[in-house]
Amino acid sequence: MLESLFKLEANKTTASREITAGVTTFLTMGYIIFVNPNILSATGMDKGALITATILAAAFGTILAGLWANVPFAMAPGMGLNAFFAYSLVIGKGITWQTALGVVFISGIVFLLMTIFGVRKHVIAAIPFELRLAIAAGIGLFITFIGFQNLGLIVDNPATLVSLGPLSTPVILGLVGLLVITILDIKKIKGAILIGILLTTVLGIIFKEVAMPGTMVSAPPSLGPIFLKMDIMNAIKWGMWGAIFSFMFVDLFDSVGTIVACSYEAELVNEDGSIERIDRVLEADAVATIAGALMGSSTTTSFIESGAGIAAGARTGLANIATGVMFLLALFITPLIGIVPAFATAPALIIVGVYMFKNVANIEFKSFEKGLPAFLTIILMPLTYSISMGLAFGFIAYVVVTAASGKAGKIHPFMWGISAFSVLDIILTAH
Repeated sequence: MLESLFKLEANKTTASREITAGVTTFLTMGYIIFVNPNILSATGMDKGALITATILAAAFGTILAGLWANVPFAMAPGMGLNAFFAYSLVIGKGITWQTALGVVFISGIVFLLMTIFGVRKHVIAAIPFELRLAIAAGIGLFITFIGFQNLGLIVDNPATLVSLGPLSTPVILGLVGLLVITILDIKKIKGAILIGILLTTVLGIIFKEVAMPGTMVSAPPSLGPIFLKMDIMNAIKWGMWGAIFSFMFVDLFDSVGTIVACSYEAELVNEDGSIERIDRVLEADAVATIAGALMGSSTTTSFIESGAGIAAGARTGLANIATGVMFLLALFITPLIGIVPAFATAPALIIVGVYMFKNVANIEFKSFEKGLPAFLTIILMPLTYSISMGLAFGFIAYVVVTAASGKAGKIHPFMWGISAFSVLDIILTAH
């Protein structure tokens, strides 16, 4: 049965190797179980239900990609996108989390339709390479900023907007966790972020900053408080379409970037440079986002941490099945997951931000024509506390600067439309 489903022999692998690699992938991305509920619960959503939703969304997306596309690319609620959901949409714009879930649901529908009808390749072709890199770098800077806020190291200041916070016990423990993750990552220890979160939580218990749960194992918390609670009618209002397309754009570039990187490592790239089964992976990504929104979670996307499992030998979707099963087993230790504090997950945000920001090294800042739009995209995401605003200013700057340089003919027709839409989005947001 396994051979029939996953073509193990044709992919020069074995069941035991795939399962081991799948567990490795889980260890590297398991931190999302702790981080995602902590971020989304800032909106007022029930944290217990969010733990269950995060696990189910990750398991569903990962297993779906394994069965539908037969690739070892795991999925889970995406970093950056969850921060955009919580801090930009709900807290920043003051909309309800139910409406934000509706935005995620619609973005998943749009993403799926784009993939099915082949629009995806035109969107990717329209966005300049430097802006694609800037999007990832800007999100990295944004979630790092949020990480330092959650840690308590950066606080608000009426005179300077932000300033250094007091070095309280939670802040010091979080910094210790950050140091541990950094050292483990340098030494190439698998699961460095997960280990750092768990160690910081243990230190929190020792220093009486975290209370132990009454029980270690229990049935998972009910999805009831957030299941099928999305508000579609308010999500389709004009003011929300900027956010819808921002979710869609970021998910698209994040997924494509992850798929390309992992496909080369997993030897899934053909001689002509085409990537096997990329449309099926993107279809699974979109369906997982739709399902995640129904469950009550932010956008589900492909995780670059899948590369750890691929390095361990993963070549087929069987590895994803193993990863998905590991997520499902985590459902029964939710009391332990629920006690993990924000100062323990904050270092994970900072480290993931570093991972995403490193793309900035490939942007040609010596060219002002390329550097200015990229810089505005990057810097305005954290400064406006909004991924969509960073995207909007970056798209507009690219069109204006390129046209002013006498190269209007180089601008893809799709970019003119995006820029016009971005202008309207900025005007509506500012008012």
